[in-house]
Amino acid sequence: MQDPLVSHWGAQDRFQAHFIVKIETPNPSKYVARTILKTSGHFNGKKVESVSWNGGLLAEELNKDSALNELIAQQSIKDASIYVDPSNNGVRIYSKWKNSHEFKITKDMYAIYNKIAEHVKKI
Repeated sequence: MQDPLVSHWGAQDRFQAHFIVKIETPNPSKYVARTILKTSGHFNGKKVESVSWNGGLLAEELNKDSALNELIAQQSIKDASIYVDPSNNGVRIYSKWKNSHEFKITKDMYAIYNKIAEHVKKI
């Protein structure tokens, strides 16, 4: 059956990379986390000053990792907005949607996601 709510804009060029940690999540609420950004400046000149985490037990562990939070604070607003959610067969780590020109995974972003995955596996 065809979707009755067809978008008249067609396909959108929005992308989002999801990094998945394959683990059992008997208590999914422990694995929920998202960054809370303290910023300065306005519009395009907005910079991240500091990062904290909000959520379950994982967020508490991520708040203790000052090296990780400093690395995240050096990223752009879109890259520093990180979400961690449990799914059926693991835990997803992802950032905001980006268009085709912005979409890339830098070495720093890979290191950030890898460090978050290490914390996920410890819990």
